[in-house]
Amino acid sequence: MPAVMIQGTGSDVGKSLLVAGLCRAARRRGLSVAPFKPQNMSNNAAVTADGGEIGRAQALQARASGLEPLTDMNPVLLKPESDHGSQVIVQGRRVGTLRARDWFERKPALMAPVLESFARLTAAHDLVIVEGAGSPAEVNLRRGDIANMGFARAAGVPVVLAGDIDRGGVIAQLVGTQAVIEPEDAAMIAGFLVNKFRGDVRLFDEGYRLIEARTGWRGFGVVPFFPEAALLPAEDALDLGRPTGQGALTVAWLAFSRVANFDDLDPLKQEPGLTVRMVRPGQPIPAEADLVILPGTKSTRGDLAFLRAQGWDVDLRAHHRRGGRVLGICGGYQMLGRSVADPQGLEGAPGVTEGLGLLEVETVMHPDKRLTRVAGRHRASGADLTGYEIHIGATHGPDCARPFAEIEGRPEGATSADGRVVGSYLHGMFGADGFRRAFLESLGAATSDLAYDARVETVLDGLADHLETHVDVAGLLALAR
Repeated sequence: MPAVMIQGTGSDVGKSLLVAGLCRAARRRGLSVAPFKPQNMSNNAAVTADGGEIGRAQALQARASGLEPLTDMNPVLLKPESDHGSQVIVQGRRVGTLRARDWFERKPALMAPVLESFARLTAAHDLVIVEGAGSPAEVNLRRGDIANMGFARAAGVPVVLAGDIDRGGVIAQLVGTQAVIEPEDAAMIAGFLVNKFRGDVRLFDEGYRLIEARTGWRGFGVVPFFPEAALLPAEDALDLGRPTGQGALTVAWLAFSRVANFDDLDPLKQEPGLTVRMVRPGQPIPAEADLVILPGTKSTRGDLAFLRAQGWDVDLRAHHRRGGRVLGICGGYQMLGRSVADPQGLEGAPGVTEGLGLLEVETVMHPDKRLTRVAGRHRASGADLTGYEIHIGATHGPDCARPFAEIEGRPEGATSADGRVVGSYLHGMFGADGFRRAFLESLGAATSDLAYDARVETVLDGLADHLETHVDVAGLLALAR
């Protein structure tokens, strides 16, 4: 197969960025290239051109490849709803919710759709660059594996193993992985990369040679830390943890336990007129916040209980009394209403949960999931906006008579009578430069000439340049032939 796979010695070693950079590098070499991740676990999802959903990391990789995202690029997506269960998405469609124990029994049967999606991509492109999940060293999960070596062996795809030197112990990461995996799995590994190096790369020459000698694998390079990665859409909510900016207007957002599609906030982080702060569990909402954002969540009623356990409901009421603004996106919008009803138990036990009461609306969950990319107009400013919807549930009530936006001729969202509380189902709205400026100016914030999409493209090009400088890209891509 015309494919090569990047696996990692652990989570967050930089696999997603490596794949994105390699996809952009391959595209610039004139190859038709596509990304692929057999199995992903993330509540940060993207709506695809064929009307399904995949992990947002694969959507970014598709962009690096010059492609629209498709469901075949991530055929199995797990979206955690609790500590013990996840919604299972297969080839873009929800097939149900499984507890962890049931997932391990069901998982082997999903190799068939994984290989089916992979075959369609390889037939359509010169090259497919595959991303693993977690680590192949998790040998307790090897039986029925579809994410790492199980897939690599089933599809006959050579593997390059990436280790993260920034967290320390990269020699043990790489050599130790070879020591614990099956010899047949180790035979699939054609080489390794050392990622996230800080300082003089030559200082690791001895360690690099040691890894080569101990494993017998070919080294494809040492990749220095790439700080501009912070300007790309975040894959992990923890990536958003540090305050950004030093602007006069403070935006605070609530880190729910099942926060979803948190890359909605990425364009705001890059506006110099803002200070963007994540409010972690156990922390109060800062009194100086001008705008509080309730982001999306995979479990609206569950995170309503979580919000109240942090005392954020009290903080929100105080914030509103002081004249502060509130924006709820998707699940955050549902929370702002009077109630959230889930009569069929789609997100947990059936029942009704009292909302925050900051909007005169009510939400009822239903099994039909809305997955669509949209374009429309912000009702208050008239600015064009684009985004996507990915949710279950419908919201109605008096405040919907003052919609947030108009989408394809229909009203969308709701606004409180005083105009200071707004809810919308639209993810990705702040990526629209004109709308973002209009919205922030309505809050009194200084705005900039940030062209968000153009900046993402520039950073992807820079990432490809970075890999071309420090990695034997030609040799790595040649493994696929």
